[in-house]
Amino acid sequence: MSKVKNLIAGAAGAIALNVLHETLKKESDDVPRVDLLGEDAVQKVLKYFGSSVPDKASLYKTTLAGDLISNTLYYSLIGAGNQKYLWPKAVFLGLTAGIGAVKLPEPMGLDPEPVTKTDQVKVLTVGYYIFGAIVTGLVLNLLNKK
Repeated sequence: MSKVKNLIAGAAGAIALNVLHETLKKESDDVPRVDLLGEDAVQKVLKYFGSSVPDKASLYKTTLAGDLISNTLYYSLIGAGNQKYLWPKAVFLGLTAGIGAVKLPEPMGLDPEPVTKTDQVKVLTVGYYIFGAIVTGLVLNLLNKK
């Protein structure tokens, strides 16, 4: 499979993940706020280098761009290697990303509360990343049929 197809499918998964997140965060307070976790990470990295994002709108856009790029690259790994293992890879990578999003913020010095405040939020966080991985797998299947 070509790297371009993998990147296209990875971008579809990353976009789907973000559309799901952005839609649901407006509907309830009992959903993950991955955006807040990302904003915390961006500010801490920039602070380390002696900089910051001055306003909330710019911080949101910077975080969203970083999230789309990093998730695109991550999800593109689903298409690498033997296609016989596409679905196990999709589930594994989605599950790994989701568990990482729940378990890694605190050891990384980030506030874990936006993705861990309740058990429901933790489960949804993992589910979001699995959803993005499944969309990636579906797009890969479509691209391979053409």
